[in-house]
Amino acid sequence: TQYFFIMNGQNREDVSPGLEVEIVLKEDQRTGKRTRGVVADILTSSAFHPHGIKVRLEDGNVGRVQEIVDSPAKQ
Repeated sequence: TQYFFIMNGQNREDVSPGLEVEIVLKEDQRTGKRTRGVVADILTSSAFHPHGIKVRLEDGNVGRVQEIVDSPAKQ
């Protein structure tokens, strides 16, 4: 049996610079449109956030992590 764990980006310990993630930008919160990119900086200081940890991507976009696409083990 295989188990797949999708990390939803609500726990700060799961998010680190260099990870590929999908975020929702502030202006896309109503539609839920996701933007994919690589984490440059973690902006949320708390260990948990119900709407996702806020990050800045390498391209400068800022939003809350909805899903972690690439895990550190793959790198």
